[in-house]
Amino acid sequence: MHHPRPRLIALALAAGGLLAVSAQANESAVDTNPEARFLSNVRQLTFEGTRGGEGYFSRDGTKLVFQSEREKDNPFYQIYLMDLETGDTHRVSPGHGKTTCAWIHPDGKRVMFASTHDDKDARKKQKDELDFRASGKQRRYSWDFDANYDIYETTTAGGTYKNLTGVKGYDAEGSYSPDGKLIAFASNRHAYAAKLSDREKELLEKDPSYFMEIYVMNADGTGVKRLTSHNGYDGGPFFSPDGKRLVWRRFSEDGATAEVHTMNLDGTDVRQVTRLGAMSWAPYFHPSGEYIIFGTNLQGFANFELYMVDAQGKGDPVRVTHTDGFDSLPVFSPDGKRLSWTSSRTADKKAQIFIADWNHTAAREALTARTAEAAPVTSTTKTPGTSADVRAADLMQHIRALSSDEMDGRLTGTPGEQRATQYVADVFQSLGLQPVGDNGTFFQSFPFTAGLNPGPGNKLVVTGRDGKARELAMHKDWRPLAFSVTGNIPVSDVVFAGYGISAPAAEGMEEYDSYVHLDVKDKWVVVLRYMPESLTPEQRLHVGRYAPLRHKAMLARDKGARGIIVVSGPNAKVKEQLVPLAFDAAMAGSSIAAISITDEVANTLLAGTGKSLKQWQDELDVGNPVAGVVLSGVKVGAQVDLQQEKRTGRNVLARLNAGATPGKNVLIIGAHVDHLGRGIGNNSLAREDEKGGIHRGADDNASGVAGLLEIAEWLTRLKAEGKLTLKRDVLFAAWSGEELGLLGSSHFTKTFNGAQREPETLRPDVYAYLNMDMIGRLDKALVLQGVGSSSVWPKEIEQRNIPVGLSITTQNDSYLPTDATSFYLKGVPILAAFTGAHSEYHTPRDTHDRINADGAEKVVKLMGLIARSLATREGEIDYVRMEKPASMNRRGGLRVYLGTIPDYAQGDIKGVKISGVAKGGPAEKAGLQGGDVIVELAGKKIENVYDYTYALEALKVGQPVEIVVTRSGQRVPLTVTPGTRE
Repeated sequence: MHHPRPRLIALALAAGGLLAVSAQANESAVDTNPEARFLSNVRQLTFEGTRGGEGYFSRDGTKLVFQSEREKDNPFYQIYLMDLETGDTHRVSPGHGKTTCAWIHPDGKRVMFASTHDDKDARKKQKDELDFRASGKQRRYSWDFDANYDIYETTTAGGTYKNLTGVKGYDAEGSYSPDGKLIAFASNRHAYAAKLSDREKELLEKDPSYFMEIYVMNADGTGVKRLTSHNGYDGGPFFSPDGKRLVWRRFSEDGATAEVHTMNLDGTDVRQVTRLGAMSWAPYFHPSGEYIIFGTNLQGFANFELYMVDAQGKGDPVRVTHTDGFDSLPVFSPDGKRLSWTSSRTADKKAQIFIADWNHTAAREALTARTAEAAPVTSTTKTPGTSADVRAADLMQHIRALSSDEMDGRLTGTPGEQRATQYVADVFQSLGLQPVGDNGTFFQSFPFTAGLNPGPGNKLVVTGRDGKARELAMHKDWRPLAFSVTGNIPVSDVVFAGYGISAPAAEGMEEYDSYVHLDVKDKWVVVLRYMPESLTPEQRLHVGRYAPLRHKAMLARDKGARGIIVVSGPNAKVKEQLVPLAFDAAMAGSSIAAISITDEVANTLLAGTGKSLKQWQDELDVGNPVAGVVLSGVKVGAQVDLQQEKRTGRNVLARLNAGATPGKNVLIIGAHVDHLGRGIGNNSLAREDEKGGIHRGADDNASGVAGLLEIAEWLTRLKAEGKLTLKRDVLFAAWSGEELGLLGSSHFTKTFNGAQREPETLRPDVYAYLNMDMIGRLDKALVLQGVGSSSVWPKEIEQRNIPVGLSITTQNDSYLPTDATSFYLKGVPILAAFTGAHSEYHTPRDTHDRINADGAEKVVKLMGLIARSLATREGEIDYVRMEKPASMNRRGGLRVYLGTIPDYAQGDIKGVKISGVAKGGPAEKAGLQGGDVIVELAGKKIENVYDYTYALEALKVGQPVEIVVTRSGQRVPLTVTPGTRE
């Protein structure tokens, strides 16, 4: 009756198992098995079928009703009744459809269960599932919240079935009250009857368990009442022995944890009786009413054990079972002398029902003393809910939490980032690490400019040749640029300077100057947004260096202009004519007014020249400079009011000291915790239908932070066990502000050890820096970057990968678009782990279900072993200074867009291998495929990603060019038409 959310607890019940189950030959051996304190005569009760579980006693204790997969023509659970005195067992459910959650009425004559047998597609679903299994394919076990589930009543013989619910939705998890007059059950029926928002509809489709609530009704199905109203899964209700209260488990909204609760039958007096921060579920009262037994994964994500807790929640829970694997769904016999539960401690490691004698006296003594033999492990050795070893399931627990909707995309300076950083700090604290943030906390705060907001004082007035002044509409006709000076700009004359570019002559290139013989002093200068559209690729590469808007504004300012007016022009084929008022990381003003206007407004300004904007642009786009003109009779005055939005982000910093006090030399391991929030700004790659959605960032970079936490836990445990002799301290850092320009890590390096002035180097205080950014999508090979920063890395990688066995691609480049660069620039050797880009990068589709958990486990184990080696290594390691790649010195970003996704694990292949293409992008339309290697673009030979970036800069939006790829050893020429990012 306590079915889990999909892919969470259900993983532990998977056929074949994800679990390593310990073999315990004698469950009752007092000397070797701590379970013997409470359990004796442990034996397996059910054997037949693929799996079985959820057994519940009749009121007199002579029968057990349970579910099992044992019908040849039905791969789903059916309900069976077992006579515990004779062993006779028979099916009471129809035999087709899916069934679950059975209960014997106190009168001993009726059985209740949930079933989908009335679903018209029930038999087809059976066949489809059988065909799927016969194909040899496998999928992870997860519970199906089929909306066709209803609660039925039948006799103990079965054969006739009365539907007690009969409404759309998942109705199940029912139990009778002790007097048999009421049924408590769980349902998401309200979600199917209510009017849902678009987000709720999507959520219902993806996770119907989110809408589960607790209900009660009369035993005949009448008088239905809803008791809970909570975002997240409430389910598995059972009555207390006196019938006055219900016990159930409530999941957190993100499904990462669950706790045991009790309440009155009318929904009042809700009490939380566990606070373990783990997956605690399947609670059941002992007949005495004194305590509650339940299952929890406190010992590790996929290792569920039985615990018990005082019914009032007093004192710490007491551990009952000690067998690796799945132990949950416990139920006491009516006399309280036996315990039945579902366990994977079987020979084939598949779940079946076990039964044992229960020691009530020992249980009372343990709870009274509040000294459980294996109570929650001390914070110096493990994190609640995870194993001290690096495990895929534990990584996923962290990733799910950090990428949940509750974190709202973790944008720096927002409540979502604060919740995420608090999560990390809580883990660090549970490990017993030392806080090294501000004022003795784990947090290091840093102020930053989050963006710009237009104030109420913005105003633009244009006076035409007719002498009439018109005030233009903000955001409709015009908009200030992010780097504009603020304040009043006097009414001034206006000139048109074409593309506003001055590019000096170069080898093979003539000078290009938009300002020849044009006096712009104290005037507004109208310029086109980009550069001439019909330039040759060679000209585009040359002129493009001088085309960014900031450069144009600087040039106009230096020539004495009062302001610059930017217009896109019809030939630019932009998505939006007005330049977005987006956050500019530089944020420095240009001491010149800068605004953007629409093409329509520009045409009114140019009306007196005898040419339209289109005619001017056509003439300019040929590539020859065209003399600028004074716009006679036209004047412009403006008031620019831009208000910087100041926010505070925070890093999370914790230290594992080698000695009793902090040392002078430290190894730093880091990962950025922030992401894009709801995609506000230029970094989002969301499709139009995804804009404004939560960018969950499961891979980028919940995966890296999860790895950071697991390494912290592992090293802390090793040190606590005396297995780690540190030569230096280890500092664990979850950076924020990475997506905004490495803000958090840069702040740390600039203020390291309380420095009042920014240090030029962090050596020798910082030994080395290890980074994990996007490690959750391992495919063919792990990419280790920054290998050129020190000569020690090749040997370290080779030695530490021996026990892990990863396929690895190394890259020497040490100037990386991640936090490692903040340290490399300060003289610190760096090594960064990365599993590659993908089509979900920076979109709402970067979700936890796409993570390769087993691959991430291997990556984290490798980085953990390297960290251990560095932390125990004698002597310093060298730092190798490298030249910054020329392409990193280019000004501005790429305007053109092809939609190719580089395969960063390509190794020494000549060209640029792609792992995929963006859906609907130019590359997909051109016929490019994952695995292609780009060797030529627009006549340019492509040998590496820098060649590719350089060639992209020379392309024109909308102008088809040839792209040549190698595919299966053959050169394949294709034609691609570049799109635009803006």
